[in-house]
Amino acid sequence: MKQVLTENAPKPVGPYSQAVKANGFLFISGQLGIDKDGNVKDTIEGQTEQAIENIKAILKKENLDLKNVVKVTVYLKDMNDFGKMNSVYEKYFTGKPARACIGVNLFKNFKIEIEAIAVYE
Repeated sequence: MKQVLTENAPKPVGPYSQAVKANGFLFISGQLGIDKDGNVKDTIEGQTEQAIENIKAILKKENLDLKNVVKVTVYLKDMNDFGKMNSVYEKYFTGKPARACIGVNLFKNFKIEIEAIAVYE
């Protein structure tokens, strides 16, 4: 098992890694709509885009990209935002990985959290 950390995504704020490489997979911790400097986007579209950009930065650290993602879990604060989130999501994940979307109570002003699993090929 190897921890993965990039300066191009927000640093972990607790006892977890941005991502962990294990057995040919990269397990990416949930990413919020916040950039590496701590700026939070206001809209669900902006937060979705930022969360995915954070995932891309972590993937890039391992010479991977979104095409390597095989599973995504999306956590939405308000399930009424599903359509708006999905319109941004589909622009990025053209390979259509497996996905689940779950309504949860996220903290602060966060509207979305996205975690992903990628495969090394």
